[in-house]
Amino acid sequence: MWTFFHKLASPPHFYDISARFIPWFAVLGLLLIGYGTVAGLFFAPADYQQGDAFRIIYVHVPAAYLSMMAYSIMAVSAAIGLIWRMKLAHAVAAGAAPLGAWFTFLALATGSIWGRPMWGTWWEWGDPRLTSELIMLFLYFGYMALRAAIDDTTKADKASAVLALVGAVNIPIIHFSVEWWSSLHQGPTLVREGGPAIEPAMLYPLLAMIFGFTFFFGALLLARVRTEVLSREHRARWVRNMMMGESA
Repeated sequence: MWTFFHKLASPPHFYDISARFIPWFAVLGLLLIGYGTVAGLFFAPADYQQGDAFRIIYVHVPAAYLSMMAYSIMAVSAAIGLIWRMKLAHAVAAGAAPLGAWFTFLALATGSIWGRPMWGTWWEWGDPRLTSELIMLFLYFGYMALRAAIDDTTKADKASAVLALVGAVNIPIIHFSVEWWSSLHQGPTLVREGGPAIEPAMLYPLLAMIFGFTFFFGALLLARVRTEVLSREHRARWVRNMMMGESA
C-alpha cells in the first residue's frame, strides 16, 4: 500500500494514472446528476411546507457539501506539502481552490434564492451558517490571490499553505453553526440521530446529486491538478519526452 502511495506522489505516475480516472469520474458523475435532476424536479413530491421551492436543495446541498470538502482537501494537501515537502500535494491544493470557490459561490447563490421566499430576505447577516460560508469564500479568494502575488512557486506554496491551514478552523464552524447558535438555517436532515428526516422519494435524488457532484468534482480536480503538474514540471525530462512522443 505504501508503495502505491509513494508512486502516486510521483508527478509522472500521477499524470498517467489520473488520465484513466477522469473519464470514469466524469461519466459517472453526469449520469448521477442526470438521474437526480429528473427525479428531483419531476418525480419527487412537493414539500408540505415549502412547496416546490424545496427542489433547490438538489443543487444547494451538494454545492455546500463540496465547498467544505474542497477546502478540506486543500488544507490537508497543504499540510502534507509543508510537512513532507511533497510538491504534488501543493499542486492538489492549488487545483482545488478555484473549484471550491465556485461551489461556495453556488451554495451562497442558491441559498439566497431559497431564502427570499422562505425567510423574506435575500441575506441575513445574523445567521452564522451564511456568514461563515461567506468567510470561506473570502478564504478561497485570499488563497488564490496570495499564490498569484508571489512569483517564486516554492515560496507561494509555503505561504498559501499556512493560510489554508489557518482557515481550516472555519470548517467545523460552518458544519456545527446551526447547532451551536440560534440560526434561521434549516438543521441537519441527512446526518442525524434516527436517520435522515426526508422522504425516500426526495432522499434518493438528493443522494444521487451529492454523489454525482462529488464524482464530477473529482474529474475536474484531477484535470486541474494535471495542468498544474505540467506547469510546474515543464522543464522535466518526462514532460519533454511525453511532448516529443505526442508530436511524433
